[in-house]
Amino acid sequence: MKAAGATGATGATTGTAAEDRAAAWLQARGLVLVQRNYRVARGPSARGGEIDLVMRDRDGTLVFVEVRQRRGSAHGGAAASVTTAKQRRLVLAARHYLLRFAAPPPCRFDVLAIDGDSLTWLQAAFDA
Repeated sequence: MKAAGATGATGATTGTAAEDRAAAWLQARGLVLVQRNYRVARGPSARGGEIDLVMRDRDGTLVFVEVRQRRGSAHGGAAASVTTAKQRRLVLAARHYLLRFAAPPPCRFDVLAIDGDSLTWLQAAFDA
């Protein structure tokens, strides 16, 4: 998770706080946290990627959650900051994560957008 315009330790702290808030909010709605900050290393043929939260829904669906935070809407809301390139990196990281399963469970990609004090949960925000 990256807060728009955030850099350095303050940005990392802000990102961690946003992920903490998102995880707690989703858990209160019945999702179970499986893993945080799943990372795929960069390499000669890979750009790498990170999944902020891997969660499991009540029906067993594995949910890959991208947490986005914006303090203001000058450059669009938090959800608008999940670009096509970011979606591709998330899909690649999710495919890597799913390699651990002999029979991968159903999965989806959600976005938890934090705009100021407002949280918006976009379920199945995009397809693989």
